Amino acid sequence: MSHRLRQIRKTLARLYPNAQCALIHDNPLQLLIATILSAQCTDARVNLVTPALFARFRTAAEFAQAPIEEIEELIQSTGFYRNKARNIQECCQLLVERHGGQVPATLEALTALPGVGRKTANVVLGNVFDTPGITVDTHVGRLSRRLGLTVHQDPVKVEHDLMQLIPRKDWTQFSHQMILHGRAICHARKPLCSQCELARWCPKVGVAAAAADANTTTTTLVRPAQTSRVNRPGRTQSESRTVPTQRPRRAKRKSTEADASSP
Repeated sequence: MSHRLRQIRKTLARLYPNAQCALIHDNPLQLLIATILSAQCTDARVNLVTPALFARFRTAAEFAQAPIEEIEELIQSTGFYRNKARNIQECCQLLVERHGGQVPATLEALTALPGVGRKTANVVLGNVFDTPGITVDTHVGRLSRRLGLTVHQDPVKVEHDLMQLIPRKDWTQFSHQMILHGRAICHARKPLCSQCELARWCPKVGVAAAAADANTTTTTLVRPAQTSRVNRPGRTQSESRTVPTQRPRRAKRKSTEADASSP
């Protein structure tokens, strides 16, 4: 491990010593479903939705047998709710059919479930089964590229690069720390580099381009409509209303022999 990477890890550990999963859950099934809901949605929003969802459906069998419309209604505010509801129900149906209603504890079995990719599987494995995993969400991917830990955009390739750099026992905690730093400091469009304690060790790959993109604005010029004052009998000048000035109508085109001969 390079000196620079050791300093990055040491600083993250100091800044976020108690980093943990932000999704509130009481068991593996709840975390699995919450992570499915977190796609294209904030953890805070998911945490607002799941209490009512988990109070209504407590087991994989209950999710599997539920009217899909009821699941959709409960998760609607998380976005893409129809796809998520379908994935949740089909996932729970397979849990019942193949795993006795229990969440499996292996990457292969988890990723075979509908709506479950490597990111979701690693979240579940690392946080309820104590099986270390690198969780590459939008924050981990962005910070890994800016810190020069990977050149890849593909989450699976980023995951494999980080697995080669970070000791296995630290995979889950390192992911949580990177996520927290991305939320607090290393924002996508306007990273707070002047406040970042990793700045000394960060090559800031792509940061200038992100800042330039954030500062780019498109100005649209709109010509104001011409107006005129209309006075009506009995109104003072101050009471006169403003109406748009109409453009003069075009004069009608004279009929030609071709027009006259047209049917």
